[in-house]
Amino acid sequence: MFWKFKGQVDTVFVDSNSASFKVDKSVNVILSPALYWVKKVSLPVKSMREVRSLLESLFEDTLPEGNYSYTAYKEGEEYLIFAYEDKKIIDILSDKGIAQGQINAVYFAQSELSNLKSPKKIDKESVLLVKDAIVVLLPAALIEADEVLDVSNLSLSKHTIRLKQFGHLVNDKSLYTIAALFLVLIILILSEYFITQAKVEKIQTQQSELFTLYKLKPTMLQNRSMLKEYEKIYKTQTKLRETLSVLLGLSLQKGHAMKLLAYKGKKLNVVFSGLKAGQEKYLITAFKRSKLQYTAKFKDQNWYVEFSL
Repeated sequence: MFWKFKGQVDTVFVDSNSASFKVDKSVNVILSPALYWVKKVSLPVKSMREVRSLLESLFEDTLPEGNYSYTAYKEGEEYLIFAYEDKKIIDILSDKGIAQGQINAVYFAQSELSNLKSPKKIDKESVLLVKDAIVVLLPAALIEADEVLDVSNLSLSKHTIRLKQFGHLVNDKSLYTIAALFLVLIILILSEYFITQAKVEKIQTQQSELFTLYKLKPTMLQNRSMLKEYEKIYKTQTKLRETLSVLLGLSLQKGHAMKLLAYKGKKLNVVFSGLKAGQEKYLITAFKRSKLQYTAKFKDQNWYVEFSL
């Protein structure tokens, strides 16, 4: 299959079962889900550098034996991580008539086609669709698709990969150069490690001094738990003050009085006397205006109101 892309660079969707292409200039290549592995994960890291260092381990025990490259990009609060075999993809592209020098850019179907609204035919045997936010390729016998995939108006993303050749021999000169670079890298890493350790020790000392000064718990877990308790108390007390402010600011009608005001277990109970059923409407209006949550009932010529804090 072959589609035009913005009238400049052609775009091809490549699957292992695709027919051969007749290519006479550079093309953009969108790889079928059959040519890579993808996972959507949540990771407690802040930088893409940290994510990349974890990629191989995240695919451990998942991939068949082979030489893999890895990449990732962030989507919302999660990361999409990929594993692929450069040489296998290069060989397939070459077999389909696309030489490495003819490749303008390589994309995953996941990054370019994740917004598909319905299944699309790839050929007589395969259908492309999005399931649980992941682009997948399924046999046509399992799912119906009325439309053929068309990327003629597709705006490609910035999520490209570069396919690397393997198997180059390394001579002695290159080996010494690489060893020297590794040595420099190790020195830089060790320097950064010792500097970081010194900073960590300084922070730990300052933390210990603060804990002692403010009589805090010995661990951050205990302090966070204590903070949550204080935050709950503060929230309840704030709501109590706001509710009391509304109640004490009420302009009661003649003959009406606040007979009781009691607070217990996150509940504020108030008893109004001198009211008959229907006369409490002006009070209800004041409560609703202040967005107070309450329940109320009449009993023994008194109006009982309970506020939730």
